[in-house]
Amino acid sequence: MEKFFLLTFTSDPSLADSSLSFLSLQDTMIQLRTLIFTFVVLLWTLCSAAKVEYMEARKLKRDIVNLADYGFQQDKDSDSASPATAELPTCLLCVCLTGSVYCEEVSPEMSSVPALPKETAYLYARFNKITRIRNKDFADMATLRRIDLTGNLITEIEDGAFSRLPNLEELTLADNRLTKLPMLPNGLVTFNANFNRLKTQGVKANAFKKLTRLAYLYLGNNELTGVPHLPESLHVVHLHNNKISTITDETFCKGNTSYYIRSNMDQVRLDGNPVKLSQHPNSFVCLQTLPVGWYN
Repeated sequence: MEKFFLLTFTSDPSLADSSLSFLSLQDTMIQLRTLIFTFVVLLWTLCSAAKVEYMEARKLKRDIVNLADYGFQQDKDSDSASPATAELPTCLLCVCLTGSVYCEEVSPEMSSVPALPKETAYLYARFNKITRIRNKDFADMATLRRIDLTGNLITEIEDGAFSRLPNLEELTLADNRLTKLPMLPNGLVTFNANFNRLKTQGVKANAFKKLTRLAYLYLGNNELTGVPHLPESLHVVHLHNNKISTITDETFCKGNTSYYIRSNMDQVRLDGNPVKLSQHPNSFVCLQTLPVGWYN
């Protein structure tokens, strides 16, 4: 009716043509808005369906399957993994970037180290419920350079779990429940085991002797009663808040010579131990600075 009215009562043909063009454009805009609205509704529907499917997958209980029927060997330790996390691929549970895997505060709970992409160089698996590190967790992972397992519940690490990682430079095991240390790779530069339950009998006297690149050693807030052998490469060593009651002239220096200077050592912490530094005046003569911290 609107078009007919314009055509009937418009005497100027050019004006009628303009009106028709305007109406055609208006119709096109309405159709375009309708198309966009339909697309948005369809996209929202698909996203909602995908979200529901994903949430259902996270809640799935692990089915008991006889893997022998399919020609696979069942993992003897598979019962230690959370059923929900065992179902999902690592890069769905964690954030995987090029060479880096971030598995921090994973939900559902992560109780073991997940299978890692072969190119992983940096693993951050902090603040989970991991209780044990097995030799196979990092088997054939020659690309690993940094592992951070801070804030888990680790009580046991099999002796070869890290020793066969030739490129590992940084290992952080802080805030766990370890009473002893495993063998460590020779290429380590930084090792942090603060806030554990390490005892002297669980840390071999020569545990760090062969680590010729080790520069930063953090063993604070443990239960050590003695100081392990410290490699010459060390720049920083933290042994605060332990149970160390005595040191000797050879703990940091070489007691048989007054010419020896430990030039690399920049910082030593022994505060929070029962040791009386005033009773060991010759124990630090080779250092460029005295131990930092408050002492009785």
